[in-house]
Amino acid sequence: MTPKFDKVHLKFKLNGSSFDYDDLKEVAYSLVKEGEVYEQVIGNFLLDWLDDRDYVLTKTSGSTGLPKSIRIKKQEMVNSSVMTGDFFGLEPGQKTLHCLPGQYIAGKMMLVRAMILGLELDLAPPTTIPSYDHYKAYDFCAMIPLQLKNSLNRLDHIKTLIVGGASVSSTLQASLQDVNATIFETYGMTETVSHIAVRQLNHIDNKTSHFEILRDISIAKDDRGCLVVDAPQLSKNPVITNDVIDLVSKSEFDIIGRYDNMINSGGVKLFPELIEAKLQSKITQRFFIASEKDAALGEKVILIIESKTNDLEHSVFDSLDKFEVPKIIYNIPKFVETANGKIQRQKTYEEIKA
Repeated sequence: MTPKFDKVHLKFKLNGSSFDYDDLKEVAYSLVKEGEVYEQVIGNFLLDWLDDRDYVLTKTSGSTGLPKSIRIKKQEMVNSSVMTGDFFGLEPGQKTLHCLPGQYIAGKMMLVRAMILGLELDLAPPTTIPSYDHYKAYDFCAMIPLQLKNSLNRLDHIKTLIVGGASVSSTLQASLQDVNATIFETYGMTETVSHIAVRQLNHIDNKTSHFEILRDISIAKDDRGCLVVDAPQLSKNPVITNDVIDLVSKSEFDIIGRYDNMINSGGVKLFPELIEAKLQSKITQRFFIASEKDAALGEKVILIIESKTNDLEHSVFDSLDKFEVPKIIYNIPKFVETANGKIQRQKTYEEIKA
């Protein structure tokens, strides 16, 4: 039988104040009744965390399909918190910043880590330009890539920052090299209770970094070349993903692209993510690669840009192989996004064709 855990560490603080179990319940009720929208979400989660059930309900992001609610065991969230704490050396009393949406697993886990590990947590609105005291020292923080991009000149007093929710572009990674904070890209999903692997993005002396799994996790590839995650402390069954990977070692991997995004053009298998990586430094607007049916090729590569006009010169495609060059370029003023800012590729394309 799994031992019962303490739901609130004695050294846990929220916005500078200490709370025991009963006090935190009162704070949660207050947030739900009187708080701003993002605080109401946090209050509701705290009430869920403090109740007698052994699970919480949370939503998947909806980036690759319709969002759905799933049950996650509280003990699994505790296990994930301890694994993250071990990897980053988090200790009771350290200060953390929470600026993520509380309705998704990443935001929930920032709260759980603080309560389980005894961290001092400050809440900030989950806006694209996080509002926080950038002169205050923080040991740990989590952001999405857009928040990180908008905070590059405000990271001097953050020790460790994790970034997830979407891939980090090579352009953004290049801009991190002179940032004081040590920054890690995370890999994970709701089904794995937040991240199961991290990749260091800066302060690595120009070395190639790979995603490194946390302890008590093993990885493999299935017959499609997709990642399979075996993490008994986080999920009863192995999690089979749609991420095609290069298995570097027993504990390291690189992501090639999504299996469900793969394009077969004239018999050549292409991954949009690899083409996008070649174009990131040459296209300033947001964009992504997709495909359309083609009588001759089966599928043809297309480029979709978040812009009202197309002023690209053909030379931006000089680094691409023959089959990678987009056959059509579409412009759309605004991409369709999930609630937490992920681009919904299929819905964006459907809006263009509507």
